[in-house]
Amino acid sequence: MRISKKISNIASSMTLAVDAKLKQMVAEGIKVYGFGAGEPDFDTPEYIRNAAVEAITKGFTRYTAASGTLELRKAICAKFQRDNNLNYEPNQIIVSSGAKHSLSNTFAAILNPEDEVIVPVPYWVSYTEIIKLNDGVPVLVPTKKENNFKMTKEELLKSLTSKTKAILINSPSNPTGAVYTEKELRDIAEVAVANNLFVVSDEIYEKLVYDGNKHISIASFGKEIKELTIVINGMSKAYAMTGWRLGYAAGNEKLIKGMSSVQSHAVSHPSSITQYASTAALNGSQDDMAKMVVEFEKRSVHMYKRINAIDGLSCIKPEGAFYVYADISNYLGRELCGTKLNSSLDFSQIMLEKGHVAVVPGAAFGTDNYIRLSYATSMEVIENGLNAFEDFIKENLK
Repeated sequence: MRISKKISNIASSMTLAVDAKLKQMVAEGIKVYGFGAGEPDFDTPEYIRNAAVEAITKGFTRYTAASGTLELRKAICAKFQRDNNLNYEPNQIIVSSGAKHSLSNTFAAILNPEDEVIVPVPYWVSYTEIIKLNDGVPVLVPTKKENNFKMTKEELLKSLTSKTKAILINSPSNPTGAVYTEKELRDIAEVAVANNLFVVSDEIYEKLVYDGNKHISIASFGKEIKELTIVINGMSKAYAMTGWRLGYAAGNEKLIKGMSSVQSHAVSHPSSITQYASTAALNGSQDDMAKMVVEFEKRSVHMYKRINAIDGLSCIKPEGAFYVYADISNYLGRELCGTKLNSSLDFSQIMLEKGHVAVVPGAAFGTDNYIRLSYATSMEVIENGLNAFEDFIKENLK
């Protein structure tokens, strides 16, 4: 069977593969500690669930506008004003089936074949594949651990070519937990404006920031950068709504209209029930979300200290999101359970299959000497899982 060359060049998601293997092992009765999935372990708040039931009861189960209901887009506009000091009109908002879908619509709307998109490394696993699916070329820009894996102005400028179309940034970051400062974002904005480049700003983890750090949207720096920026956000992380699939994008009206056209032919619109519940989520009390953030911060502090206490392992302090990005350079080249560790994939496979601890190989994020661990799980799982991790290393690493 001959499938398209484009699809043949697309890699499957390693994060979802790890999660699928973990669930298979659990179904077989094996005790596994999971640090793989980037999914809050909290239930969706009750008032949001009740809104979904209300939508069904009221018969809010028919088609909506391709770009989303007016009520939800108004709620998103109010959120941007309240949280980010950004003024948008409903016709500058599009609601999609998850932030991943919002990204796909964005790149479909802005890219021509061979257009280049600047992607700082490490990067979230799907960025490069979504860009390639939309005929773009991801240009990978290595960052430095001493800069908390954040792209500097100098690194960005060195990566520009005549084909550069957009800059992709993710703050707070998956997988590193790094948060860009105002100065760092202004530097990127200055380059974007000077070179008339789009900025795709993935802000899905904006609510999850810790230790006095502050999330700032790059679009808030003025009219010029706002016109060039497509802000990506969604309900999954802050509201524990991963399975509901609701993301949104804000940007120039003409661009959003183009994205809406793409979406209308692909999926029509996101679930009407999810849209109804998301409107309630944004307009309702944010107390449940604040409690989640407090708990995530406790876990963040514990994970950071515990990881750095394991012999041969280290990580930077997470400033946001719910991940630690651990350096396993000291393990590579050695043997684990009699197998030489040549890559993060080798390490992760053995750790899952024999150590019964699920982590995601750094190769998925463009840096093969790292692993990602999510602390979107209970403190009990974190403590017992890291104990199992450390014991397995002590007993089996040669």
